[in-house]
Amino acid sequence: MITFEVLTIFPDMFEGVLGDSIIKRAQEKGLIKIILHNIRDYSKDKHKTVDDYSYGGGPGMVMKVEPIYDCLRAIKYTRKDTWVALLGPRGKKLDIKSINGLSKKKRLILICGHYEGIDERVREFVDGEISIGDFILTGGELPAMVVIDAVSRFIPGVLGSEDSVKNESFSDGLLEFPQYTRPREFRKMKVPDVLLSGNHKEIESWRKKQSVKETYKKRRDLFAKLPVPDDK
Repeated sequence: MITFEVLTIFPDMFEGVLGDSIIKRAQEKGLIKIILHNIRDYSKDKHKTVDDYSYGGGPGMVMKVEPIYDCLRAIKYTRKDTWVALLGPRGKKLDIKSINGLSKKKRLILICGHYEGIDERVREFVDGEISIGDFILTGGELPAMVVIDAVSRFIPGVLGSEDSVKNESFSDGLLEFPQYTRPREFRKMKVPDVLLSGNHKEIESWRKKQSVKETYKKRRDLFAKLPVPDDK
């Protein structure tokens, strides 16, 4: 089992996303555990302040270091079994390799920034930073949900089939092959004959070729990273 602990000022944002579908069932089965911590609970003033003006001036507010630090102290952990991450644009971009690595952890603590930024001193208490792309969001809550969903899929038992993760896009550097289901024909668009043949070797070969084709058409950056076939 893996435990996700999220430090946020908007814990209610997580209820709809994490309380349904595969993530809900994974929690019910005891395969993953999600704990939400409201950073405001660790603010020491009566207004539950978690942000302040930036030293040196500038637009927007900056999240304070004290409530985040006090929250981290309250949820006791050791570096041996826990990895603490800050969600933000400075972080390493999330990819299939890093997701797989995170799934091996026993406990992930995810800190969600907000407002104009976060006090730089918070970075002294984290093990790394995670970004989900080269764009800016209003806070780290949505990225935290993405991390939890993506990592959970690598936990044995979360998905219906262990082969599901192996065959998904990016698992081998390629985009996933086209998928079809009933009916066989819809508005004159037919399912490829090879998928109806029952010949699993031919189906596997077709899917591999289609994955390469889709990657070349839609993600030249990924295609360029594929190993060059050995002609020998």
